[in-house]
Parts: sequence; structure tokens; C-alpha cells
Amino acid sequence: MSVRPATSGGPLAENARIAVIGERGAPHDLLLLAEEVGTELARRNAILICGGMGGVMEAASRGCRNAGGLVVGILPTESAQDANPYVSIPVVTGMGEGRNIIVVRSAQAVIAIGGSYGTLSEIAFALRLEIPVIGLRTWVFSRERGESDRIVRVADAKAAVERALSARG
Repeated sequence: MSVRPATSGGPLAENARIAVIGERGAPHDLLLLAEEVGTELARRNAILICGGMGGVMEAASRGCRNAGGLVVGILPTESAQDANPYVSIPVVTGMGEGRNIIVVRSAQAVIAIGGSYGTLSEIAFALRLEIPVIGLRTWVFSRERGESDRIVRVADAKAAVERALSARG
């Protein structure tokens, strides 16, 4: 199933499913970054998966939809009406933050933008499941055993999308 043809001249990412995660209360600069990520995903014909609510999720959704892309929102609530206005397909779970595992498992790669503890849980799920995580100004952590942070760090939206598309399994 093809959503629509790619429009950027970049690599065709037909049916790529990329999650964008981040906090609801993100500052303006992170919201702009999230919107750029959404736009870049749409330009490459990728399907954006997110938690379907506000903040980073809404900004990424807006960028994707405004560029003609498809947005799947995995909602924590019991009503599709709770989705941000840019969600194409609301998936109602009624699971609260338990829906975070569904967001991650539905994606081939994850782009984390900023983030609060909900974002941290999604990063942890992705790393545990060996789903690539691309980070834009997000969590940094390490373990005492000297293991390095496995988040791939990038500086901008275009690089985040390019890395997510090339890293997906």
C-alpha cells in the first residue's frame, strides 16, 4: 500500500512508519523543530505515528498533515475526539501512558524531541526492543558499567528524518 508518491526528490520511504515522541509542554523552539520533522516525514512519504495529543505530538502532526502526509495518533484516552486536529487516524486505547508501548512497537524508528518522563519511557521501550532512536535535544543517560548512550544524536529535523529512514529495520 502506498500512501502517496514522495515529493522531495529524496529517498522514497514508502510505508516507513516513524514515531515522533516528545512532551506536551515543550517550549516554542522544540515545537518548531517537531513541525519541521513532521513536514520532512510527509515529504518522504513516511507515516508519522505519535501519541496524538498536544505539544510535540501536535506540532509534528501539523507539519505532516499540512505537507499532505498521514498521521496515526495512538491516544491515551477513551475518545477519538481527544486527538489533536491534525491526526488522520486516531487509535483509541483508554490505556493512559500504557499506550507508549504501542506507539513504539508500531514504529520502525523513533525520533525523540525534547521530552518529559513519558518520552523517557518510550525511549526505554525502543532501546529495549532494538528500535533505532534518533534524538533532537532529548534525554542523555549512561550506565555505571560504561555503556554508552545508544541514541543517535542529530542537530536538525532533516538529519533526524534521514537517519530514522536509513536506520529503520
